[in-house]
Amino acid sequence: MKTLPENISVELLEVLKARFEKNSNRHLSIDWSHVQTKLEANPNKLWSLYEMEKTGGEPDVVGYDEKTNEFIFFDCAIESPIGRRSFCYDREALDARKEHKPKNSAVDMADEMGIEILTETEYRDLQKLGNFDNKTSSWIKTPTEIRKLDGALFGDFRYNTTFIYHNGAQSYYAARGFRCVLRV
Repeated sequence: MKTLPENISVELLEVLKARFEKNSNRHLSIDWSHVQTKLEANPNKLWSLYEMEKTGGEPDVVGYDEKTNEFIFFDCAIESPIGRRSFCYDREALDARKEHKPKNSAVDMADEMGIEILTETEYRDLQKLGNFDNKTSSWIKTPTEIRKLDGALFGDFRYNTTFIYHNGAQSYYAARGFRCVLRV
């Protein structure tokens, strides 16, 4: 289990609380004290949130799942997290590149961080909370049927509309990253 030093945990909780209070429209009727209690009881999840924060994701609570008793965090940075850009979609795509390989893949980095890439539904839910990815785009979880054909999906927000597109999974761009979800 990965954990943070006490001083980093305290700092991160302060940052998360300030963001939570500043963006109350994202989590109506959720009390921060309940979120903090869950985070303190799950140090490995706090470590994952730290990874999201340190790569520019600006994670925030966007909901609560009553069935699983979990708070849901999304990356809420206005643009795709800067520390998670210029990656192809997954390991298979990375291994298939013959030259100019990126440093990592979105799926591998998300796994290393203990988080999951947003699904199309989650990405659309995020866009209901604000206008994200106006200048960037973000890989989203790609259905197996599309991935088997060497494709991958990404989304962005242009012309007051959320768009979901496709691209070769091996592609990568300086303005394309990935956004994630963490359940605590």
